Amino acid sequence: MDPQVRNRFQVLRYTGESLEEIEDQAAVEYPLTIYIDHEEFATIVCTPTHIRELTIGFLASEGLIRNIEDISSLEIDDDKGMAYVELKVKQVISKEFYSKRMIGSCCGKSRQFYFYNDAKTAKTIMTRGKISAEQCLRLMKEMQEGSEEFQLTGGVHNAALGTPEKLLFSYSDIGRHNALDKIFGHCLNQNISLKDKVIVFSGRISSEVVLKVSKIGIGILISKSAPTTLGIHLARDLGITAIGFARDDHFNIYSHPERIIEAEGILQ
Repeated sequence: MDPQVRNRFQVLRYTGESLEEIEDQAAVEYPLTIYIDHEEFATIVCTPTHIRELTIGFLASEGLIRNIEDISSLEIDDDKGMAYVELKVKQVISKEFYSKRMIGSCCGKSRQFYFYNDAKTAKTIMTRGKISAEQCLRLMKEMQEGSEEFQLTGGVHNAALGTPEKLLFSYSDIGRHNALDKIFGHCLNQNISLKDKVIVFSGRISSEVVLKVSKIGIGILISKSAPTTLGIHLARDLGITAIGFARDDHFNIYSHPERIIEAEGILQ
């Protein structure tokens, strides 16, 4: 049985002068518990679609796998909300390792905020791929207009992988991190090259989002939302071009403008 992605509700809508009863749709929250080698590891609240991709991407983001061959078996129980993973190389997994902040003398102003697993898996992006301003705006418009779930519920984040010329695929989820993990999992599962790709994203450019983009290995992140201070610092440290407020005919470039054709030669 495929879990529902959205449910219908009878609600009251206030229109400024009166109340009327209407039918509305809301995005489903679905708890997914991941077991690794028969031990409970984490529970993710997500949209119940593309659970395999989400699980694979989450494991890669957490540094537990590097590629799809590291997984011996993966079984999804949609009804119970369970993902059972067995790794080819058994590990002693300490949850503290995945939740304790590392304070150290790493290069970069913001890297002392890394968690231990982030320090192991985050990477500086060296790609020299470029994109035009017009392409940035067109990709954002294409992603937003193509998201049926957002149009119907307004309650999901969208993330897409593309080239400067076109979007390749996109995912929606109630969690912005989950949408990125689904992209990561899809790329690993399908062995998709990430060279000169871009990520188009609807959510805030937080430090966690920048770290996930770094782990995926993408050099250009285009978002319609705002960045945070630590998100900007991390993007600058990790070599990621972070573009925020990409809406209509404008956007802001917060880091590494050399990848934007119109901004070539402009120093940070």
